[in-house]
Amino acid sequence: MKATKKMSLAMQIFIALILAIIAGLLMGNHADFANSYIKPFGTIFLNLIKFIVCPIVLFSIMCGIISMRDIKKVGSIGLKTVVYYLCTTAFAIVIGLAGGNLFKGMFPVIATTDLTYEASEATSFMDTIVNIFPSNFLSPIVNANMLQIIVMAILLGFAIILVGEKNKQVVSAFNDLNDIFMKCMEMILKLSPIGVFCLLCPVIASNGAAIIGSLAMVLLTAYICYFVHALVVYSITVKSLGGMNPVTFFKGMMPAIMFAFSSASSVGTLPLNLNCTEKLGADREVASFVLPLGATINMDGTAIYQGVCAIFIAACYGINLTLPQMMTIILTATLASIGTAGVPGAGMVMLAMVLTSVGLPVDGIALVAGVDRIFDMGRTTVNITGDACCSIIVSNLERKRTAR
Repeated sequence: MKATKKMSLAMQIFIALILAIIAGLLMGNHADFANSYIKPFGTIFLNLIKFIVCPIVLFSIMCGIISMRDIKKVGSIGLKTVVYYLCTTAFAIVIGLAGGNLFKGMFPVIATTDLTYEASEATSFMDTIVNIFPSNFLSPIVNANMLQIIVMAILLGFAIILVGEKNKQVVSAFNDLNDIFMKCMEMILKLSPIGVFCLLCPVIASNGAAIIGSLAMVLLTAYICYFVHALVVYSITVKSLGGMNPVTFFKGMMPAIMFAFSSASSVGTLPLNLNCTEKLGADREVASFVLPLGATINMDGTAIYQGVCAIFIAACYGINLTLPQMMTIILTATLASIGTAGVPGAGMVMLAMVLTSVGLPVDGIALVAGVDRIFDMGRTTVNITGDACCSIIVSNLERKRTAR
């Protein structure tokens, strides 16, 4: 028992991850059993995570803003965060396109006849702006709309600061609530290894053969690009702007990285990400603002996926993308990462927008839709690592600004 207690959460999740892959491969012929009797326990765990995410985001951002006692500081953090997210997303799409072109010759050419894919309608940019602002106090929490919850938390946090000396009891009450939900989160996160096993095993059982199938090279290309982006862009930025050794950063992020890979949910990984970044030394007030925003609008992994899939779909239709078309993809994917914020299945919606922007048939999405979950596991991992990297960098920059 003592050995189990000493084992870190990262190691427990890693063992669960390996066991899930082995069990999933062994259950290849019994995928229905895995989906019917193992997946529900993973869903229960994910539901518990989703239950705790909204109050944690609401109260941690509010308490972070209250503790800053300065509205200008919140604006400074917000600006740095959005600029960093847009820049890394642009880098990511460039890496995705470069990787796609590099391995294009090895991509399989799949017949594109009889392909159909119904793209869900993309929300216009102005509608996205309108949808950021809640029209009801409870609906953002009920619908788990992260951007609206962030806006609520900012407004309430500012109001409490502006009330002044009379707010002491309210501040104390909100800090107590924040502590209660954080403790509840700790209890739920102890179940992470079980959740990881039950979420990943059915996916491997269902897709084991598909990974080795015709799309293996496209998946491999995407994963190489994910790895390069994380290793190059995040290592350089966390070292130069965050003042942290990249090895320390990735080691500290391991529990969140493995959980994101298993669950393919950025929002679901949020509590664990908060935990990891705080242990790495990010300020709680910064992390509690940067991470929920990143889980909604920062999509580096998704941008890489857009680039690789655009090149692959174009190759299947016998089309060679020109340089201006690739520039259009970079611009569209960067803006679409914010434009599709909070939309379920945002990856597919973004891919439809990217293909349309360069005149590629949207039906081509059907080529990759079958193994989208496998793409999603990698892109979610990159997305949440980028969020964490940003919280370390912004914390460091804010400390330097304050020290002046």
